[in-house]
Amino acid sequence: MSTEGPTSSPIEPPPRRPKVIKTNQQQVFLYVVLTLLLSLATVWGGRAIWHNSETLTFAVGAPNSDEALFAAKLAAVLKNNASRFRIKIVNNPDNAKALGQFDRRQADLAVLRTDAKVPLRARTLAILEHDLVLVLGPGNKKIKSLAELKKKKVAVVAENESSLAFVRRILDIADGPDAAKIQMAPQGATLDKLFAPASGFGAVIAIVHASKAVRDKAYQQAAKRGGFTLNAIDEAGALARKFPGISDETLTAGTLSSAPEIPDDDLDTIGLQWLLVAQSRMSATTAGELARTVYENKSALALDNGFATRIEPASVEKDAFVMAHQGAADYINDDTKSFLDKYSDMMYLGAAALSIIGSIFAAIYAKITRIAPEKASELSTAILDIGERIEHAHSLDQLECLQDELEGILRGAIIGLRDGTISTDGLDTFKLGYEFVRDEIGMRRDYLKRHAAEAEKAAPDAPPPQPDDSNVVVVKTAQSA
Repeated sequence: MSTEGPTSSPIEPPPRRPKVIKTNQQQVFLYVVLTLLLSLATVWGGRAIWHNSETLTFAVGAPNSDEALFAAKLAAVLKNNASRFRIKIVNNPDNAKALGQFDRRQADLAVLRTDAKVPLRARTLAILEHDLVLVLGPGNKKIKSLAELKKKKVAVVAENESSLAFVRRILDIADGPDAAKIQMAPQGATLDKLFAPASGFGAVIAIVHASKAVRDKAYQQAAKRGGFTLNAIDEAGALARKFPGISDETLTAGTLSSAPEIPDDDLDTIGLQWLLVAQSRMSATTAGELARTVYENKSALALDNGFATRIEPASVEKDAFVMAHQGAADYINDDTKSFLDKYSDMMYLGAAALSIIGSIFAAIYAKITRIAPEKASELSTAILDIGERIEHAHSLDQLECLQDELEGILRGAIIGLRDGTISTDGLDTFKLGYEFVRDEIGMRRDYLKRHAAEAEKAAPDAPPPQPDDSNVVVVKTAQSA
C-alpha cells in the first residue's frame, strides 16, 4: 500500500475573535463617559428647573431716593452674578407709601429707617446704613440738653419730611405753636446761612448718613470759620430706651473734621438705622441667598453719596428692633454652611443621577453588550472534530496537518487563558479531549509508518511486469485488488 494519497486542501483557521479584554474595556470606558455626561446633563437640567428665575418686587420711594438707587444697584449685582433672582422696582411718592405697599404684601422687599412705622411681617436681611443726629449750635454756644432746644427755633437738615416728625417726637413737642419752631431747613442751605442772625435759628439738628458725614468737607470748612459747635446728647441712653428704633451712637474724635478736630473727644449722640427688609413668608433659602449676595457685594452696592458703604449683618438678637429673617440668621450664625446651602441640592441630585444612570449602564453591560470569554470546554468540539478526521488521514503529511491544527488549538487556548478571552470553565474536559486526540494521532502515525515499511519490504518480491496485454491486465487487477 502506498503511503501517498490525495492531499487535502489546507484548512483555513477560523477568524480570530476580537480580544474580549480590550473590547470590554472599551465598553466600560464608553459607559463611564456616558454616565458622567448624562449625570452632568441631568444636574444642569435640574439646576435650570430648580433655579428657575424668580422675580422679587422691591417697593421704593421716588426714583432718585437712596432706597431706589440701592434697589437698582442690587438688581444689577444679581444680574451680573447670574443669580436666579430678578428685581422689579416699584416707585412710590415717598418711602412711607413704599412701606404701605410692603405692608399690604404687594412687595417682597423694602428699605425702612427705624423711626418709621414697621410693617408687622417685616424681617431684616441686612443693615444698610446708620444715620447720625448732630446737634449744632452757632459759634461757641453750647446746648446743654434737649430741653433747651424746645425754647429755640430749630432748623432740621435732612433729606425728607419724616426727619422733621422724628425731631419733634424726640423733643416731645406736640402739634401746635411750639411745633412751628421746628422747621425743615431750605434745600442747599449752608450752616453759615442757617446761623446768620437774619434766619433766626438758634440751633440746627442735622440727620445725616454716618458714611456721608465722615466725607463731607462742609463741616470742616464751617468749623474753620468758627461757624458752629457740635453738642453731645447726654440723654442718648434714655432716648434709646424710650424709642426702640433709636440707637445710642458714639462719635469718635475728628469724625466731622480733623483740623480743627471735631469733636475734640468722643461724643455721645443718637442714631437711626436703615434696614433692608423682606416678607416673613419669604423662604429661608431665598432670604439666605439674598443676604449672602448683599454681604459679599458691599462695594458694588455702595452709592456715590455714601449710602450703604458700610453694610452690616442683621442683628440676630431676640430683642432686635426688627427681627432678622430666619434665612439671614442661618447664614450669619454659620458661615461655613454657605457653600453647602448653595450647592447641596445639586450635589444630591448629581449623586442620585450618577447612581441611577450608572446602575442602568452596568446592567446593560452585564446582561447585553459584554463579550463573555469563551469556555475552554467549547474548544473540545474542535478537538473532537480533528479526532474524527484522523482515520481519514492516509499519509504522514495529512497527519502532520492535523497535528498542527491540534497544536494551534492548544496554543490559542493557552493565550486565551492568559489574556482572559477563554475562561477555565471546562478546562478538564479540554485537557482530556486534547490528550485523547494527541494519542490518536500518535497511534495513527505509528500505523502509517509500519504499513509503509511493510510495503517497501514487499516491493522486491513482486514479479517483473510482462510486455503482453494479459500481464498488464493482471497487474492492473492485482493493483485494483
